Amino acid sequence: MTQQSEWEPKLLGFLCRWCSYAGADLAGTSRKKYPANIRAIKVPCSSRVDSLFIIKALRLGFDGVLVSGCHPGDCHYLTGNYRARRRIAITKKFLEYLGVEPERIQASWVSASEGGKFAEVVTEVTGDLKKVGPNQLFAERKLAKEN
Repeated sequence: MTQQSEWEPKLLGFLCRWCSYAGADLAGTSRKKYPANIRAIKVPCSSRVDSLFIIKALRLGFDGVLVSGCHPGDCHYLTGNYRARRRIAITKKFLEYLGVEPERIQASWVSASEGGKFAEVVTEVTGDLKKVGPNQLFAERKLAKEN
């Protein structure tokens, strides 16, 4: 087992293809510095992210999940980001009831022209996850895989 100071959180990001994924791309091409802890999955819209996707990410060992989409009112599918915002709030409350720290699930709204903001969001979420610590929710499952 590694020490807490050496531990780096694993973050899964669901990024909408129209805004947040393009913002992440802009952050990369602009050489913005942010932690390499995020693994991005491009989704058609942030509303496409099902609660089960978030739960499965935590079950697979990710320490946190970031859902990022267009700014409210600017969704390419009109109201998709409003639907995503409600779903994420409900999922957070449900997982909090089960004992999962609410900081493990976060949402942000990043447009295609906000590469700097994307870098800031990833840095902030990674910092929050470092404070919370490793995901121990399914620790028994991880131990079984290691043996």
